[in-house]
Amino acid sequence: MGGFEWQFSRMARSVKSSIIRETLKITQKPGIISFGGGLPAPELFPTEGLIKAAERVLREKGERALQYGTTEGYYRLRELLANRLNRRGINVTPDDILITGGSQQGLDLCAKALVDEGSIIITAKPTYLGAIQAFNVYFPKYITFESDDDGMTVDGLEEVLEKNKGNVRMIYLVPTFQNPDGRTIPLERRKKILELAAKYNVPVIEDDPYSELAFEADIPPAMKALAPSHVVMLGTFSKILAPGLRIAWIAAPKEMHEKLVMLKQGADLHTSTFSQYVIYEFSKDGRLGEHIAKIKEVYKRRRNVMVEAMEHYFPPEVKFTRPEGGLFLWVELPEHIDTMELLPKAVEKNVAYIPGSPFFPDGSGHNTMRLNYSKPTEAEIEEGIKRLAEVFKEALLNK
Repeated sequence: MGGFEWQFSRMARSVKSSIIRETLKITQKPGIISFGGGLPAPELFPTEGLIKAAERVLREKGERALQYGTTEGYYRLRELLANRLNRRGINVTPDDILITGGSQQGLDLCAKALVDEGSIIITAKPTYLGAIQAFNVYFPKYITFESDDDGMTVDGLEEVLEKNKGNVRMIYLVPTFQNPDGRTIPLERRKKILELAAKYNVPVIEDDPYSELAFEADIPPAMKALAPSHVVMLGTFSKILAPGLRIAWIAAPKEMHEKLVMLKQGADLHTSTFSQYVIYEFSKDGRLGEHIAKIKEVYKRRRNVMVEAMEHYFPPEVKFTRPEGGLFLWVELPEHIDTMELLPKAVEKNVAYIPGSPFFPDGSGHNTMRLNYSKPTEAEIEEGIKRLAEVFKEALLNK
């Protein structure tokens, strides 16, 4: 056996460990306050309600819930999702929806369906790290657009689409409370992106995990509602119910839906039948809406505590976003500070974050970081921000 080495594929050789997963390992250190992972608050999981739902499923529908299912997913759950989307002005039917094993599978399937080596993906910088990881194994090229307070800018977008006509395979966006920066693209900018996508026949992938976690004002209409034939929409139960169930969905135009179904058949046959039945049983009588209202109130308070602590403790040179929903906010330090290098010093003070550069396909953003406010308690947020402020002040003095 000595000296034997397997020949891994190019795809396998290209993959790298996620900075988020590596940072989560650090957070196992006793006493550390972590703003790292995008984790829901575990104490808010509706455990009792899910236990009752699971018991009903096993007693009343066990033979079906424990059996193989269709690739498209449990019809009653797709029907429930279609009704929820219809109430948001998104005109879909159950037959437009594919249930996936988390949104990460949805991203992978979209890339499988659309991306060849060298194909161009247009996205914001920063953008969701998990999407970059899902797309990178298909060896695309990225063209990125700067973000302002309203998300991805569109200056020069038409020129890029014209110059690369036929090779731009998708525009990928998290347009509402984006991971990682919490920004939301306003209506007029959404319309401009969709107008250009239609003109150049480029699909828009609308990754939408956070729209139902709006704290304040009404959010703009979903891009899928504005241009249903040009948008593939991804949603998930991970942020609004429980990520361990690993249930998400894709709503796509007919031709794309058919391709996604066939690609999923080759990947895993179908998503967990039991999890789908349990989510439907829990959600069918309005309990999901009640649960979302509950977690929104808690997350709003935690967001408020974090923003107020940052306003109080952070040096004036440090800038940050003030999201109106979702799970994250974004911090920008002066250009000369590298947050990847700063992380070990933060861990010494028992506080952790996610450095920003992995959220940039081009590797820039070295002076940025993402903070999560959904998992830590209000007391932990106050203390953690105070510790982080000390790290920033020392870094500014040393430079």
